[in-house]
Amino acid sequence: MDLPSTSSQSTLQTIAVVGLGTMGTGIAEVLARAGREVIGIDISEAATRRATAALAAATARSVARGRIGEQEREAVLSRLRTYTELSAAADADLVIEVVPEDYELKHRIFTELDAVVRPDTILATGTNALSVTRLAAESQRPERVLGLHFFNPAPAMKLVEVVSSVLTAPPAVEAVTALARELGKEPVSVGDRPGFVADGLLFGYLNQAAAMYESKYASREDIDAAMRLGCGLPMGPLALLDLIGVDTARTVLEAMYAASGDRLHAPAPILGHLAEAGLTGQKSGRGFYTYEEPGSAAVVRDAQTPLDGARLGEGRPVSSVGVAGSGTMASGIAQVFAQAGYEVVLAARSQEKAEAAKAAIGKSLGRAVAKGRLTQEAADETLARISPAGSLDAFAQVDLAVEAVAEDLAVKQELFATLDKVCKPGAVLATTTSSLPVIACARATSRPQDVIGMHFFNPAPAMKLVEVVRTVLTSDDVHATVREVCTKVRKHPVDCGDRAGFIVNALLFPYLNNAIKMVEEHYASLDDIDAAMKLGGGYPMGPFELLDVVGLDVSLAIEKVLHKEFRDPGLAPSPLLEHLVAAGCLGRKTGRGFREYARR
Repeated sequence: MDLPSTSSQSTLQTIAVVGLGTMGTGIAEVLARAGREVIGIDISEAATRRATAALAAATARSVARGRIGEQEREAVLSRLRTYTELSAAADADLVIEVVPEDYELKHRIFTELDAVVRPDTILATGTNALSVTRLAAESQRPERVLGLHFFNPAPAMKLVEVVSSVLTAPPAVEAVTALARELGKEPVSVGDRPGFVADGLLFGYLNQAAAMYESKYASREDIDAAMRLGCGLPMGPLALLDLIGVDTARTVLEAMYAASGDRLHAPAPILGHLAEAGLTGQKSGRGFYTYEEPGSAAVVRDAQTPLDGARLGEGRPVSSVGVAGSGTMASGIAQVFAQAGYEVVLAARSQEKAEAAKAAIGKSLGRAVAKGRLTQEAADETLARISPAGSLDAFAQVDLAVEAVAEDLAVKQELFATLDKVCKPGAVLATTTSSLPVIACARATSRPQDVIGMHFFNPAPAMKLVEVVRTVLTSDDVHATVREVCTKVRKHPVDCGDRAGFIVNALLFPYLNNAIKMVEEHYASLDDIDAAMKLGGGYPMGPFELLDVVGLDVSLAIEKVLHKEFRDPGLAPSPLLEHLVAAGCLGRKTGRGFREYARR
């Protein structure tokens, strides 16, 4: 059979969209605006009316904002015609199906379309969880069936995943890829597996976040704040589950688990409980959060909402802070405390190292002055509050001691044993570890009740998040002290228990590890995976960009800690990651990681 050939201009001019829910309506808008003749089909006349009204409203907003003229608006509106019968697709060059994620429903539609459309018409499914290959195999012409996965909201989101089965003819793929580019989208070519690239990585992460909440390890607000502030994500995972739909997420995860057998994809029980209770998220008015009404995005207070301004009890007074270390993290933390008005002792292994760390802070403050973020007077006052020291003995009178030395348990335990001897009674002792057990540091002292985790994020002056990590021995007033101090230094504290990865790393690094496994399995390229997560997931960096920035050795160390603690086979570090680290390819700092970088 003949399929559309590609050229600089796609031959797909008349396109049917089957299913006029939110996604179908959005796709219809994109197509109509791009000059395509759009046949909108839905069994519900109400849905067809809503789709027409939505396009009218969207184009009216464009006119009001001066983006298009009234004449162009009328042309766009005229290009959408709606019907309630599949027979209306008879003259379409391409049919895009976006009905609910139910295989039998999709199969029935494809079977009916087989009897209606021309032999050269391409049939595309918008599924993100069901088998494109199975739909193709059960079609009369499997070579013209593929997946075309847009992201919600379709008019705004740039990513389109073009999904080929082993049966799909290359000209069909080329035709829809050309179309996606003409629509102003970024197409990535992927194979047929549940979730494809973006959702395949995203839903595993969302599932782990749901399980973390279900285990009562952290509150929904703290989990969401941690991932927004610690990773720069536009939404926290639990809020995103509510937006996607808890039932939809469960369906996608069930399909992923059936295909992979990976326990990380086995839907967290809470997803099933919420879905079966009808608490499916924003669309029902309640999911992980409670909303003003069904369909609203406005969160309202419920029984789980923290009380405004609730105090944890009286903390200990803190006016002076000791920071141990001379690296980037230690310098950044010292700067944060000094800018907030605290007297800071910055101790390193030698006076020279401490002086160099203070000089680095001076340069950082200078950059802030140059950018207009700080006055010269404020910078000078901040620097004057920092006293460099070549020994921890200088911590004798500090109220809070924060260590930011090498991520090595033996080194930290030795340091805490010294702090125990040097610091005055009642001083709070904090570790900035990101992966080691805080209790192991605490047990190196005679006062484990005074020890807590304060996990700052790099660069400390810019990043707003601090994970506050209590051990089973941390006293209530120490916890209250650190929460209060975080607020005074303008950081957002989130509470979590003393287990590997805390919140952020426990959710972030399995996602990064799964991205590496996709490359190992030759499923998608580095560039396509990075593009998919930035364009489809709203991530500020793709996983491989982030891995190279963090350092592959750091990433491997954290993966090993997570695997050792949770004993889940799905958390085992990717062999490719281990091989790159063994070869000395550690990322930007060595000039080569997953990509190569110019030497500075």
